Amino acid sequence: MSAEAVFREEHGRLLAALARRFGDLDLAEEAASDAIEAALAHWPVDGIPPRPGAWLMTTARRKAVDRLRRDRAYAARLALLQVEADRAGPAPAVDADGDLPDERLQLFFTCAHPALPAEDRVALTLRCLAGLTTPEVARAFLVPVETMAKRITRAKRKIREARIPFRVPATDELPDRLPEVLQAVYSVFTEGYAASSGPSLQRLDLAEEAIRLARILHRLLPREREVAGLLGLMLLVHARRRSRIGPDGGLVLLEEQDRGRWDRAMVEEGHGLVEFALTAGPPGPYGVQAAIAALHDEAPDVATTDWPQIVALYDVLRALAPSPVVELNRAVAVAMRDGPAAGLVLLDGLAGEPRLRDHHPYPAARADLLHRLGRAGEATAAYREALASARTEPERALYRRRLDAVERLGGSRARAGAPGQNATSAPFEGAR
Repeated sequence: MSAEAVFREEHGRLLAALARRFGDLDLAEEAASDAIEAALAHWPVDGIPPRPGAWLMTTARRKAVDRLRRDRAYAARLALLQVEADRAGPAPAVDADGDLPDERLQLFFTCAHPALPAEDRVALTLRCLAGLTTPEVARAFLVPVETMAKRITRAKRKIREARIPFRVPATDELPDRLPEVLQAVYSVFTEGYAASSGPSLQRLDLAEEAIRLARILHRLLPREREVAGLLGLMLLVHARRRSRIGPDGGLVLLEEQDRGRWDRAMVEEGHGLVEFALTAGPPGPYGVQAAIAALHDEAPDVATTDWPQIVALYDVLRALAPSPVVELNRAVAVAMRDGPAAGLVLLDGLAGEPRLRDHHPYPAARADLLHRLGRAGEATAAYREALASARTEPERALYRRRLDAVERLGGSRARAGAPGQNATSAPFEGAR
């Protein structure tokens, strides 16, 4: 395993263990960075140690203590940390194989603590657990980088000043704390499934990390239907990963994908989770989104997809978790069920929504429906808008191809055919 792979695998676990030990996320991040910097200096010469996680943990703890000693109030801080550590119980030891205990779940619940503002919880989780940069977190939530940086700083300060414990909550606390944790995991997945920027559309390491974390949650909380719904949703969507990128590295939309390349084992597992998520009570948002994804995955092609049922599920979802992206995806589904004119009316009704202003799937969806209606001039303008706001090269390449196709047709009406022949699929068959 390369040093880079070790850092990617161990960083989250290292940060979580340090945060629990020292009770300070800033100090934990600094010490983790110091340890990785030390590894970059020593490992090329000495080789990667047989227990890299333990090496990083030992180094990071030493670096953290060194930083505290340079602080004028280090004695008081160390004493306070020791008292709080004793109250929380002994920290788990490195196991016999030299692996760090996986304390990331504790850190997830700390980041989702109800004392934090709702908008800060997911942002902090993405920053600390998934290792996303602040600009990546900001793009994932369509807010300015400066705004997101303030949220993350504010959340860290609140945890430190309120002495929020790094622990998994008691059973009676779970209902209030779990939704934020699920949203955090899903946000990691969405950044991995459709990267917010860069040369590649997918960041499979992030998507797979989110699925791994969801599996941990499902093992710990096997009776929580929304945990099952979230895991099912991610599996059903991730099953398409191999068919979403063409030989040239370009984005392949749902209607053009080779469904024979979808991961059928993952689809089957996802279907089982959907069945559990939708039984024994009212459905939750993740269970509904998973059901939408399941309908896509079981259809032979886009034209024979059960669009009436998908629209019905979006009607349920918009009541459970209303958002502009849900409305966008519902409008696309309505266009598939009732025709492009019906979908365009709904999309035009979202024109004033500020959260869609820089969300490139919105002008792309409008462009496709306008093209299908033979309104090539307007479609050209909408594709240019989508191209300007796209953040990854595969997305830009797709919009350039579609823009060129519309311009070549020079205003001719799109060829009529089965619903969905030229449909632009939203990036997710669920809310982002």
